[in-house]
Amino acid sequence: MAFAHTHAANPHWLPRASAKTLAHIPGEDGPPIVGNTFRMLKDPRAFGRRMFDRYGPIYRNRAFGDTMLNLIGPEANELVLFDRDKIFSSEQGWGPLLNLLFPRGLMLMDFEKHRADRRTLSVAFKPEPMRHYAEQLNRGIAREVRGWANRPMRFYDAIKALTLDLAAESFLGMELGPEAKRVNQAFVDEVQASVAPIRYPVPGTPMARGVAGRRYLIDLFKREIPRRRDGDGQDFFSHFCRATDEQGRPLSDAAIADHMNFLMMAAHDTITSSATSLVLLLGRHGAWQERLRDEIMALGLNDDEGLAYGQLDRLTLTDYAFKEALRWMPPVPSIPRRALKDFEFGGYRIPAGTQVGVSVAFTHHMPEIWPDPHVFDPLRFEPEKVRARHRFAWVPFGGGAHMCLGLHFAEMQVRILMTQLLRRYRIDVPEDAGHDWQAWPIPRPKDGLPVRFVPIG
Repeated sequence: MAFAHTHAANPHWLPRASAKTLAHIPGEDGPPIVGNTFRMLKDPRAFGRRMFDRYGPIYRNRAFGDTMLNLIGPEANELVLFDRDKIFSSEQGWGPLLNLLFPRGLMLMDFEKHRADRRTLSVAFKPEPMRHYAEQLNRGIAREVRGWANRPMRFYDAIKALTLDLAAESFLGMELGPEAKRVNQAFVDEVQASVAPIRYPVPGTPMARGVAGRRYLIDLFKREIPRRRDGDGQDFFSHFCRATDEQGRPLSDAAIADHMNFLMMAAHDTITSSATSLVLLLGRHGAWQERLRDEIMALGLNDDEGLAYGQLDRLTLTDYAFKEALRWMPPVPSIPRRALKDFEFGGYRIPAGTQVGVSVAFTHHMPEIWPDPHVFDPLRFEPEKVRARHRFAWVPFGGGAHMCLGLHFAEMQVRILMTQLLRRYRIDVPEDAGHDWQAWPIPRPKDGLPVRFVPIG
């Protein structure tokens, strides 16, 4: 089992709660050995709806070699993500899935260690570095999208290649060149391994490919660290290499490489997913596409200008549309934790050692919170409507101490992308495109989202 392996490598982890101690929680264990793993992977939204309808906002489920409890709804999100009483471990929650692939990344840290490393890394997200990244993003996106006119393409594939190039420039401060294909495949292998049913790196399995991909990327990052420590580069990597903790000590080479491995993955895989869902929705809803184009044109940019860092906040409707796309298809569908203490939820006493998860995707489609949840309606994010909802009803970036460190970078990149696309093109998506998505580990359309960008004017 995954837990047995990771627990042996992490002796401070709590033993998992036994099935007997969770028997009082309603739910299903599924078939022997595999549990509900394949049912979840096949159609997680339908699986979650069936379980919620049958058992309510807390239910027991067995998947990926472990028994866990799913806690559903905004109140559950607040309890687990805000974690006022420090009940829940992110390290021990994500660890069974990610410990062999992204160890010591921010998601696999807790409490004071997490706070210290997050504070050290946050230097790369301050206004001056962000202004520098905005300039790079404008140049890189404009250079690429100029060649997209009237070219039938799969948007997911195109934007994934572009976001990897942009992440390499902004995060690594380097061009990947001929190595780009291998770097991208290494990240793909890591991400796919995170939900592989076989949790050991047995030769020939997805987990073995993921572990090999991690080894290659860590070596790549470590080779660059000495030069970055002595330089004055303005990319994320260089900032991390020069950063110091509260005692003035630099991060270790291993810590820098691990953080870069995780952040590079997040910087292009999650943005790829969310940008794809936004382009699909705008392609399906021409009126909203026109409203965003009018807002962008009102900035008065000429052909050579990009969206300046100081203009980001002027794209209010674009912001609403992106938030609605994140509601419709959050790039992280669920968030796991492990309970370090006994706690109560939904009238049940839950023991320490229990694996728990909150479902971002399910909460984002609860009709009692989001009327007509399958309808694309960016005006859900007008300020008065946001204030009327539970503050943990919308959590695509997580919440609490583990709120996504790069959320402002993601918002900036998508706004710049929309500015460069919509002032040049009309997004034309075939009627039958983008209907079937692979939900795990990071959502993507199975058809790659065929699209055509038609020049305007």
